[in-house]
Amino acid sequence: MKLVLAVIQDADAAALVRVLSENAFEVTKLASTGGFLREGNTTLMIGVSDERLAELKRHVQRTCRTRTRLVTPSVPMGEQGEGLVGDPVEVAVGGAVMFVLGVQEFVKV
Repeated sequence: MKLVLAVIQDADAAALVRVLSENAFEVTKLASTGGFLREGNTTLMIGVSDERLAELKRHVQRTCRTRTRLVTPSVPMGEQGEGLVGDPVEVAVGGAVMFVLGVQEFVKV
C-alpha cells in the first residue's frame, strides 16, 4: 500500500479528481500554496495499492499539464534601485509533483 501526495495546479484539480473518482481511486483534496509563484495549488492525498500505482501515475500525467507564464523578477527589499524593473521571464509552471510513501498500516473506520 502507498500514500501518494500529488501537488498540482488548481487549474487541473477538478479534472484530475473527476478522473480519479471515475476510476475508483479515493482522493482527499487539500488547499495549498506554491512557493515559487505563491499561487494556489491543490495537494491530493491518494491511497493506492502497489498494483495500481502505475495506473495512478498515468492518470496524473495525462491530466496535469505544464504551462508557461511570464514572470517579472522581483528585487529584494533593501536592494531596490530607482527605475530597476526586471524584464519578464518565461517560466514553466504546472504539471505535478508526486511523493510516493510506503504505508505501514491503513485503517478505515
